[in-house]
Amino acid sequence: MSRLIGYWGRLCALFIIGIMLTLIGFILFKGLPTLELSLFFGDTAPLAAMMGLQPVWEGIWPACVGTLTVVLCSVSLASVPGVASGIWLASAPDKPAQKVFGLAVDILAGIPSILMGLFGFSLILLLRGSFFPQANASLLLASFCLALLILPYIACATQNALSSLPKQLSVTGAALGMTQWQVTYRLLLPQASSGIMSGLMLAIGRAAEDTAVIMLTGAVANAGLPGGLLQRFEALPFTIFYYSAQYQSQQELNMAFGAALVLLTVTSIIFTLLAAVSRRRNRNIFGSANSRKRNIYVR
Repeated sequence: MSRLIGYWGRLCALFIIGIMLTLIGFILFKGLPTLELSLFFGDTAPLAAMMGLQPVWEGIWPACVGTLTVVLCSVSLASVPGVASGIWLASAPDKPAQKVFGLAVDILAGIPSILMGLFGFSLILLLRGSFFPQANASLLLASFCLALLILPYIACATQNALSSLPKQLSVTGAALGMTQWQVTYRLLLPQASSGIMSGLMLAIGRAAEDTAVIMLTGAVANAGLPGGLLQRFEALPFTIFYYSAQYQSQQELNMAFGAALVLLTVTSIIFTLLAAVSRRRNRNIFGSANSRKRNIYVR
């Protein structure tokens, strides 16, 4: 029976890997032939397009810049409150206030992205009808709504990473005369950095691929490079949706496949870099700890 369960587990794992490889292979098959300078810049000179001297009308360069900008803004808005919330939840998980807040975080994590987009759109209408009649869809609004969407991932990852640490760390820090803040900042957070970075990676991927939120809060076609936080912008997920749903020629459909491949590549590079940073951080932490142990033994 145990052998049958083992075979079934391997079969399920191979099935999942096969689906992933099939999807990646399909995107590569359709997207690789489109990887040319014209895919990014159209008929515009690349240097002039990258410096913003000339607009790009038939390329995805503005969408690439818009995606990186909105991801950077949303993660910047969500990282500090997300990590702080996770620290607070892990500090005393059995208290009533923490339980209520944890339930609120779980509910926020389960909200569909389309509802978050409708929330942002309703916020625009509310501001227009009250004290800010010039309110409009913008990069800042899209980043704020995406930050609300990814905040639970960071909070839960931080809470789980801190909760998995041995209690002896906190006891040792207190015995050495460290305050609770010093214990958290100097002992717990460095040890939990790998789990926190995993949550940030998940949040970055969630923010980079979401379409429903940005579609209702600021992403448009042919907006050009982001002109500011209060301006509309282009993004790769919206570009993929726009060209795949309303393409008028095979060239526009190929642009959608090319944009999908670029988005997959960008997110893969971000994940790889963050994973490398996390591994290096862990190596430094455990390497320094082992060196201290060796010094103690030598003495």
